[in-house]
Amino acid sequence: MPVVDAHHHLWNLTEVEHAWLGPDYGPINRNFEADDLSARLRAAGIDKTVLVQSANNYEGNAYMLKVADEVDWIGAVVGWVDLLKPDDTRRRLEMYSQHPKFRGVNHLLSIEDNPDWIARPPVLESLKVVEEMRQIFELSAVYPFSLKHAPMLAEALPNLKLVINHLAKPPIAERKLSPWTDQLMLAAAHPNVYAKISGLNTAANWETWTSGDLKPYIDFAIDAFGAERLMAGSDWPICTLAGSYQAVWVETDQALSGRSKHEIDAIRGGTAARLYRL
Repeated sequence: MPVVDAHHHLWNLTEVEHAWLGPDYGPINRNFEADDLSARLRAAGIDKTVLVQSANNYEGNAYMLKVADEVDWIGAVVGWVDLLKPDDTRRRLEMYSQHPKFRGVNHLLSIEDNPDWIARPPVLESLKVVEEMRQIFELSAVYPFSLKHAPMLAEALPNLKLVINHLAKPPIAERKLSPWTDQLMLAAAHPNVYAKISGLNTAANWETWTSGDLKPYIDFAIDAFGAERLMAGSDWPICTLAGSYQAVWVETDQALSGRSKHEIDAIRGGTAARLYRL
């Protein structure tokens, strides 16, 4: 069973504009490419990865697919399409689905001013196209806003594989569980909804976080979804704002200690390998 980093990014800022990224992001406001990650993957024992878009533009897709052609450890690419334009969504997905590693789409909801952007009629029409073409949709839900839309999407699109990124960024730094737990449980009630245990260190206190801070949220997610619908990921390089790539995996593994081998194997790679057809 491969060990899979189910969520990371790569970017070259001279090739692809990242409108959200600027001087405020300090150490990650630079290029992060495949050569920067490969040694970290080997050190952490990662076999395959899922490369996820980090810019809402088509130039980002071209860059990611080019890199995926060159790097064998990238097993899947999650790109972007303009969900406000259903006809364009169809045309683009017909093209991208010809690539052997293209598996789905994501949209950076955090840069949208409207917290209900994902529920707009043209977006829902486009997501029907994503469902029809058997592509995955990754929901960049951020609690307490867009996570509430997950049950609606799952019910309206029952054949769409819907993945909640980063467990929707629970309020770990505030050491709160409810009402995040209520929203996540409603999403998990739908069998077509999956979630990623990723990006949690940057939802915690950046200076002091440990596996102990993450564990209550990971435990709740396992109870809600079951290991067969959960995947671990790094969210590199964004995770480096609050620690190293290695630290993310060490602390995630520590938070999973005590779980059955079946659960650990599923979260560390089995679920992602099956869902993304790695």
